[in-house]
Amino acid sequence: MSQSDTTDTQNSKKVNHGRMILVILITLAVAAVIALAGSQSGATYPFAGMNIPVLVVCAAVSFAINWMIFLPSWLAQTEHYFDLTGSLCFITLALLALNLSPNQDLRAIILTLIICIWAARLGSFLFLRVRQDGSDGRFDAIKPGFTRFLVTWSIQALWVFVTSAAALTAISSTQRAPLETVAYIGIVLWAAGFLLEIVADRQKRRFKANPANEGRFISSGLWAWSRHPNYFGEILLWLGVAMVAAPVLSGWQLVSLISPVFVVLLLTRVSGIPLLEARSDKRWGSEPEYQSYKQNTPVLIPRPPK
Repeated sequence: MSQSDTTDTQNSKKVNHGRMILVILITLAVAAVIALAGSQSGATYPFAGMNIPVLVVCAAVSFAINWMIFLPSWLAQTEHYFDLTGSLCFITLALLALNLSPNQDLRAIILTLIICIWAARLGSFLFLRVRQDGSDGRFDAIKPGFTRFLVTWSIQALWVFVTSAAALTAISSTQRAPLETVAYIGIVLWAAGFLLEIVADRQKRRFKANPANEGRFISSGLWAWSRHPNYFGEILLWLGVAMVAAPVLSGWQLVSLISPVFVVLLLTRVSGIPLLEARSDKRWGSEPEYQSYKQNTPVLIPRPPK
């Protein structure tokens, strides 16, 4: 390799590092905007002579936890604790908001419980899955690079905070109100989405555990109704969480209702369905059976199989 080629490679690496750092700064900025907006009429926590909004504390803790686990994970070149860290972060933020905010009511307790229940179930499921599989192919090309791997953990910190922002804002809000019809509908939606996600995950895990299905795609059970029923369940449950939280939000706090919109965009446009669809197309796209399944089965919203 010539000296000019070496210089070009080094410059390219610097540009990539610069882009990764920019992405990290953007995640911090987005989290800060939502945290400050949602802090209107919110509880504060006294620290070093200042009253820091509880929602800002939650945002900071989300990044702190992920960055703290990132370093040993990068040194060990492992992604085994990535999903588990995300789930523990959800639980930590919900409990933190509940404990730092005075005059808690039934709504705040319910929001904390449903987030903790969902996160504990999903985190344990994903952790056991990656332990059994040995690795997660999503990280093969990412984890060798320090800044690129750090970006992944930073995005997870943003995902945790923004996804739970509506709930955290309601939990830390100084405005309280009795549960109303909208909240009860939200609880039902959360329960339906939670059940759908559990059943879909278990069906797929059971399918993959059968040696006869090695290298095949699942098209039975809920997966005959939707190509991604687990994601539909996740969208449904976070919509339910937002409905429970919404009645006590006002003014700039309403910005936190971006939570379910963020989940929908993330799963349908960024890292969820697009990645899995591309991987499936590459693996089975030439097979008539898969083409028929894809043509007759909706990508997200369940529909009775044809």
